[in-house]
Amino acid sequence: MDRPVLVIGNKNYSSWSLRPWLLLRHFGVDFDEVRLALGSPGFASQVLQYSPTGKVPALHDGALQLWDSLAICEYANERWLGGRGWPADPAQRALARAAAAEMHSGFTALRTQLPMNSRRQPDGYHWDAAAQADIARIQALWTTLRRQQGAGGDYLFGPFGIVDAMFAPVAVRFDGYGVAVEGAAADYCQRLLALPALREWRQAAALETEGYAATDALRKPL
Repeated sequence: MDRPVLVIGNKNYSSWSLRPWLLLRHFGVDFDEVRLALGSPGFASQVLQYSPTGKVPALHDGALQLWDSLAICEYANERWLGGRGWPADPAQRALARAAAAEMHSGFTALRTQLPMNSRRQPDGYHWDAAAQADIARIQALWTTLRRQQGAGGDYLFGPFGIVDAMFAPVAVRFDGYGVAVEGAAADYCQRLLALPALREWRQAAALETEGYAATDALRKPL
């Protein structure tokens, strides 16, 4: 049987690609990877071979083609994970889906002003009040879920799942931009960063040679 194929962007920059990749790798799903360099001259024509939206990630499993990160995670949960991607308890599962959906559709200021850059080191760059409000909301959410739902494991609902994969790129952003994180939120952030699959992703990102000018240019004003 042919293995599924996950099409991703640069590991240094592609936050949406990280989410399903991390879920599949953490749970030991055997898949092939196709990496396309975001912003490269051939990206636009190459990605359309895999994704009707011209964006990554995309998953191919036999004749099935999926082009959205959360949809890929949901499919993986049913296809390979036996439901382990969400909490077993219905109320917890509903809360986890709400948190994942909030991440999937929200936090626009954070995305814009602190874009994914896994190789980045804090340098004093800062952001505006809208991005800080997103940061505060995320930390409050992490803290609440860890304290109320996180018994039995290190992640938001105990064991690692889809909701944690959705927030993993935020932990990378907080690390690279030097965002101050405290208490239970800080502990959760560090546990995400220590996840073996995420460490593997970041090690590969560190070896990439491509640049993405708009993201790389975000530095502390002189």
